[in-house]
Amino acid sequence: MKILLANPRGFCAGVNMAIESLERALELFGKPIYVYHEIVHNRPVVDRFRKLGVVFVDDIRDIPSGSVVLYSAHGVAPAIRQLAAERHLRAIDATCPLVTKVHLEAVRFAREGYTILLIGHEGHDEVVGTMGEAPENIHLVQTVEDVDRLPFSSESKLAFLTQTTLSVDDAEVIIRALRRRYPRIQGPSRDDICYATQNRQEAVKELAPEADVVLVLGSQNSSNSMRLAELASACGKPAHLIDSADQIEEDWFTGTETVLITAGASAPEENVVECVEYLKKALRCRSRKPNHSRGACQFSFAPRITRRLRNLTDSRIHFFSAGFSSRGGFPKRCRNRLIACNTFGLLISHRSKRRRPGKSTSMIPIRIVNTP
Repeated sequence: MKILLANPRGFCAGVNMAIESLERALELFGKPIYVYHEIVHNRPVVDRFRKLGVVFVDDIRDIPSGSVVLYSAHGVAPAIRQLAAERHLRAIDATCPLVTKVHLEAVRFAREGYTILLIGHEGHDEVVGTMGEAPENIHLVQTVEDVDRLPFSSESKLAFLTQTTLSVDDAEVIIRALRRRYPRIQGPSRDDICYATQNRQEAVKELAPEADVVLVLGSQNSSNSMRLAELASACGKPAHLIDSADQIEEDWFTGTETVLITAGASAPEENVVECVEYLKKALRCRSRKPNHSRGACQFSFAPRITRRLRNLTDSRIHFFSAGFSSRGGFPKRCRNRLIACNTFGLLISHRSKRRRPGKSTSMIPIRIVNTP
């Protein structure tokens, strides 16, 4: 039997950033470190950090006053930041910058008087955080049927945003329905669905026809991993969403010649390797890595900022505020937006399809803001 390894797969830049932030926080502050919600939606990753002394909570009020708290990659609502400040928590914000982009768009549309239709899944941590930016202005839309039930007239001042981890195809169906019913509806200047979600879905679409069975590494509460499994099923292939090789059942591969393995953006590569080794040993498989990789993106640490943070481990709260600009400086919409200690000062480098290989945008400028 042959193994196809989808490329790209696994950790995206935002997940890498959040995990590295938590590892760095443990080094600097020691345990316990509290994390509001799961750092990423992946059971093996969460279990590993629990063993290192990380405490995951779903209520910010469960964290002792004065403790260190890290916000997950999915982002949080302003009300959570306010509660953290009232409890004198030292906050580290590991929100993915692409999620922060959606938050800023929600704030802008609300300020301009729009009613916002957020395309996403009810209860998902990212959706909860985005809706918290303008709760009186945002309505959740999950399906085309929800579009038909909206109470607004065609002349209403509407805008739409999307959760970053949706199926590209499913989101496009809903967006088309919104545009048909509301021709004047406004959308974001650039797609909200993140590059990693899109690229991993494209890889599965391209490779699924060559496979008989698809294995998706990821947890059941991972939106982007679920979308990969659903996409493989839509291509007519049996798809299994698993956390690790322990969940593989050999009868899945009866009469199978080729298995495609991919991983959601929150699934670690070691779990993929574990599955490949298991299949090689149990079923005498051989592996092939297709040449399918595009849209590389990395959020990396600024060493100078990290060195400065090492001296800030007392009870004072220090924040880093990052502006998103390819030419440097802080855009007006970001200047008054405080992003709490955005992963110890980050630089972002993004290689887009429109740029020549090796060329990237300028680094995001970082500034430190001291608070009482």
